[in-house]
Amino acid sequence: MAVANQKGGVGKTTTAINLATALAALGEKVLILDLDPQGNASTGLGVPRHQRKASVYDVIMGEQPLLDAVMPTALPRLSLVPADADLSGIELELGQAQNRNFRLRDALQALRADHGEERFTYVLIDCPPSLNMLTVNAMTAADAVLVPLQCEFFALEGLTQLMRTVDLVRSGLNPKLEIQGVVLTMYDRRNALSEQVANDVRAHFGEKVYETVIPRNVRVSEAPSFGKPVLIYDLKCAGSQAYVKLARELVVRERARRAAA
Repeated sequence: MAVANQKGGVGKTTTAINLATALAALGEKVLILDLDPQGNASTGLGVPRHQRKASVYDVIMGEQPLLDAVMPTALPRLSLVPADADLSGIELELGQAQNRNFRLRDALQALRADHGEERFTYVLIDCPPSLNMLTVNAMTAADAVLVPLQCEFFALEGLTQLMRTVDLVRSGLNPKLEIQGVVLTMYDRRNALSEQVANDVRAHFGEKVYETVIPRNVRVSEAPSFGKPVLIYDLKCAGSQAYVKLARELVVRERARRAAA
């Protein structure tokens, strides 16, 4: 799943980290691919830059197989392919390379062929906050897109742009791509706008919108500075409990989808 929204500050990386942690806590084997040059998912999982010996940059450039770039985290059943600043120049380096939009897909297919299903049941790709070649690589490689959406008015405008990108990728690069779900983040029950945005999104996307909403929570904001997912930093806080609930809802949804397929 590509965790994507080209608008920054919507809780995209926070959702990728904490959803992955919650899935691992439920017994799933999870891999996070950090595709953001800022490397925030790597930092948020407690992996300092000097420990990132191989990164997703090496994988996309064809210098390392994906499995060789996988590193464990402090959490059981949760692994990471970290990012570093080299990713920021990858569009210039690949230039007009014929297969530049398929680099990540090819790497994941090679991992799957090498008993990937036994190693990981979920792969979450944390995309950069822009619709660039890295995001296109993620969508080309993914089965589906998970969209974190901040409960503010301008987030709705960004969602329209994202949907256009998904349609373009589906028509030209990855016909199986679908919207897996929309997750409402930074929800404030005291704010009437949050409720209005939530209602508008549910009216437009229907069952694609998760019942679970992620509340605005100070403990969620604090956790990355300690290099920990919020579930490790403070399991009992409202943000942690929301991500656990979201993970359960996602697993039920995915099991139903696989059974139908």
